[in-house]
Amino acid sequence: MSKSQRKFSSSVSHDDAVVKMLRENPSYAQLYLQVALEEIYEDQGIPAYLIALRRVIESRGGIGEIAAKAGLSRQQLYRTLSDNGNPTLTTLMKVTRAAGVKLFDSTVK
Repeated sequence: MSKSQRKFSSSVSHDDAVVKMLRENPSYAQLYLQVALEEIYEDQGIPAYLIALRRVIESRGGIGEIAAKAGLSRQQLYRTLSDNGNPTLTTLMKVTRAAGVKLFDSTVK
């Protein structure tokens, strides 16, 4: 294995880096979701918000833990947050509450 291949294989994915940052700084999660929500009307804004929410969920214990806290099955939460997911407002409220963040926080600037 060449030196450049070793560097590449040991690099951290963007998702993993964001999840790590969210774990290390829990208060950042609300700001992170707020920015994603503000951009929801842009092209691909809804899928981008769902990706941001998945990262927050991963940083807060993972799909299984958050699904249980939200009163959902793991499969239901996976489907809800998938690329084809179409979550209801009620589901988003349950999930964000279970993850310890608000769906929308007007105090975040």
